[in-house]
Amino acid sequence: MKKAFLHLHLSVFLAGFTGILGKLITLNEGLLVWYRLMITSISLLILFRLQGKLKILPWKDIAPIGATGVVIALHWLFFYGSIKYSNVSIGVICFSLTSLFTAFFDPLINRRRFDMAEMGLSLLTLLGILLIFHFDTQYRTGIILGIISAMFAALFTVFNKRLIKRFDTSTITFYELSVGFVVLTLAMPFYLQLFPVASILPSSMDLIYLLILAWACTICMYLLSMSALKKISPFTVNLCFNLEPVYSIFLAFVLFHENKYLNSAFYAGLGCILLSVVLQMARVAKDRTLS
Repeated sequence: MKKAFLHLHLSVFLAGFTGILGKLITLNEGLLVWYRLMITSISLLILFRLQGKLKILPWKDIAPIGATGVVIALHWLFFYGSIKYSNVSIGVICFSLTSLFTAFFDPLINRRRFDMAEMGLSLLTLLGILLIFHFDTQYRTGIILGIISAMFAALFTVFNKRLIKRFDTSTITFYELSVGFVVLTLAMPFYLQLFPVASILPSSMDLIYLLILAWACTICMYLLSMSALKKISPFTVNLCFNLEPVYSIFLAFVLFHENKYLNSAFYAGLGCILLSVVLQMARVAKDRTLS
């Protein structure tokens, strides 16, 4: 269990940089995600072939894994859209609603009872978000996109919990991101028609940021998080990812001077989010001791 929590918090730490990189990369959200998936898929193909880990699966197994890959691609599209239409702080704070959606989706999909403690902790996170932004409508589009992003992130974790019972994490990661890349490639001409850009090629700095995003914040982060899912519940994993905004927001203050949000309401809201994480960790530790 200790190793699982170590993997989980390392993945959260890496995830904290994704919002910053999304702001630094000048490509729109569609191209950003497309390049991220392309670099990641090719890198995993080379890595797993060299390690002998690449497994050829039948189509009946690829289908559910690939569908989950489409879900994560949609999560990224809305997440980076949220950042592009608002800022890093709003994008990553809205991501904290993932635990709230998980508290609903996990019981519905896996047909188990609703956990009132999970619901209470999720509402505490929601209170934190409301305190931070004061129901601010200045970035309404960004907030809406961020909420949709959190919904897809919750679905991704719940579906992944099912998949890791049947397949190893390397196989899941490769097929999810590869299928996500193929589907987004097919959709990209229509996407660019709706959201035209001057150039589809990344600048030299964009390419460097994309490589960091793909190798460190995608491959390493997802392998660590899915390793943690073997021992830890989807709700706890998503709740721990509420720490991602802590890293991202303070980096955003330093790099992008988003410190105008740093007021008493910010500290109160962030306190609520951190409290929800601490309380869930205490619940897990207590249940582990009693079992």
